Amino acid sequence: MKLYNYFRSSAAYRVRIALNLKQLPYESVFVHLAKDGGHHKRPEYRAINPQMRVPALALSSGETLIQSMAIIEYLDEVFPDPALLPTGAAERAHVRAVAQIVACDIHPLNNTGTLAYLRKLGHDEATVNAWYASWVTAGFEAIEKLIRPGPYAFGPHVSLADLCLVPQVFNARRFKVPLDAFPKIVGVDATCNKLAAFDKARPENQPDAE
Repeated sequence: MKLYNYFRSSAAYRVRIALNLKQLPYESVFVHLAKDGGHHKRPEYRAINPQMRVPALALSSGETLIQSMAIIEYLDEVFPDPALLPTGAAERAHVRAVAQIVACDIHPLNNTGTLAYLRKLGHDEATVNAWYASWVTAGFEAIEKLIRPGPYAFGPHVSLADLCLVPQVFNARRFKVPLDAFPKIVGVDATCNKLAAFDKARPENQPDAE
């Protein structure tokens, strides 16, 4: 498998964790989102992913998958050990809900393209950072109430919720969002990052890290 990847992309970070947890070897192809106006906008990458975002996962079959959540659920269906979703339908829904608060509510409002557009509209960095912090805080306030007794977000096993939450905590710290009000989230993040699969996926541990 070939992962089109960028060290600082939280969506790619989720997929790296999933691949590591399932011990699946992959080749990284680095797509820089900032240099030269963004390498993801080049025609050769658009031919791979028409949305021009990372990650994309090229399979040995010749197919290419896009969108991190779709990729992770594909990996979980095809390589079910360890499972990233619980067996009960209601529990799976709870795990997906927390994952989607990150992937559907927080992340789209705070990704590279959105923040760049705010700057294009003339907003200064303080305003952009306040925008970022507001959506992280709103999402984390909900997640703090929804996660279960640990050590992970939904008990004794790593789930899709953890794969989404840990990269978002990393980004929150990068943007200096206060986390004192979220001790459960901070605890889950600390526990996850003790696992080699999470540590290996961290942005600073990627070959393209700057």
